[in-house]
Amino acid sequence: MKFMLMTKLGNENTPPPPMELYAAIGKFSEDMTKAGVLVSTGGLMHTSKGAKAKLSGGKIAITDGPFAEAKECVGGFAIVDVNSKEEAIEVAKRFLQIHADVMGPGYELDSEIRQMYEPGGGPGTN
Repeated sequence: MKFMLMTKLGNENTPPPPMELYAAIGKFSEDMTKAGVLVSTGGLMHTSKGAKAKLSGGKIAITDGPFAEAKECVGGFAIVDVNSKEEAIEVAKRFLQIHADVMGPGYELDSEIRQMYEPGGGPGTN
């Protein structure tokens, strides 16, 4: 089963993470790749660098960022291939713990875990 683990974006004033965090995430990603769990990862820039496309009434409208609800936007993702939702949750917990270990107990980060549709399958398929 594939799951997408998404972390929420900080606001435009959030400083970039320290190199120590990048190194710890890199090691974790390497370990997860070797274990055959990690399929792909990526980080996204702040919404000020993006745009939104909306289809409504048969017309497409484009709005440049930043977006007011930036704290709810995805800032990064990982796609994992695991046997269950519980395993995906464990991977997410390990990822969040890396942040707590490096950034300290006051650091906050939200993550969302969502199962992906598989080719040829519908909801809930493997």
